[in-house]
Amino acid sequence: MTDPILRVNNLKVAFPNHRVFENLNFSLHKGEFLSVVGENGVGKTTLIRTILQQLKPAAGNVQFFPNRKAVTFGYVPQFRNIDEEYPLSIRDFISLNLSGIKLPWLSRKERQQVDQIIAQTNLQRIQNRPLGMASGGEKQKAYLAQALVEQPNLLILDESTASLDNVMKYELLDLVKHFNQVTQLSVIFVTHDLPLAQKYADNFLLLRPTSFKYGPIGELSEADVKEVSDV
Repeated sequence: MTDPILRVNNLKVAFPNHRVFENLNFSLHKGEFLSVVGENGVGKTTLIRTILQQLKPAAGNVQFFPNRKAVTFGYVPQFRNIDEEYPLSIRDFISLNLSGIKLPWLSRKERQQVDQIIAQTNLQRIQNRPLGMASGGEKQKAYLAQALVEQPNLLILDESTASLDNVMKYELLDLVKHFNQVTQLSVIFVTHDLPLAQKYADNFLLLRPTSFKYGPIGELSEADVKEVSDV
C-alpha cells in the first residue's frame, strides 16, 4: 500500500443542537479512489469542508502527509452559478486557476499547461466557446480541467455527476480514473450513485446518521446499497 496523503483521526463536527458525526476515522492514500456515500444530511459535504479546512472540527483532526503544504487540492462542485451571459471562454475559464486576474499575460509555461489539460480532457474543439453557452456536461469537463490544470495531488468531486445524464457521467469519470491511474492522483468522490461508486472506486466511506463504514468497495453490501439508494 502506498503512503497516506491524509488521515482523519477521531473527527467530530457539530453545530448548535446538532452533531454531524464523531469518532470518524479513515485514511486516503496516494493514488486511491475513495467514494463517500450516504443519505442526505449525514455530513458528506461537511466532511469535505472540514478536509478543505473551511470548517473547524469540535474534536479530532485531519492530518496531512508529510505536511499540509505537500497536499494540493483540486475541487469540482455539483453546480456553479454560470448562466448564458457568462463572458469567459472555456479556455479562459480554465486559465483562471493559473492567472487570477492577469488572463492575457499567461507565461509560456502556463499556456502550455492549459494546452495540455484541454487536450487531456478532450476540450480542444470547444475551447473558445463561451462557457455560458456550453452544455451541462461540457461545463463539468471545464470545471474538471480547471481543477486539474495546476496538477494537484488530491481531487475532490462533490456530487459532480449528479446533474449529468448517464453518458456524461461515465465520460467524466473515465477521465478522472485515467488521471487517477496514470498520475497517481488521489480522488475523493462524493456521490449518491452507487453504480458509479462501485465501478470506479477502490474504497468507500459510508456515512450513517450515527456511525460509518469504511473499506474496500467490494465490501459495500446489498443492505448498504439499499440504505443509500435515494436517488
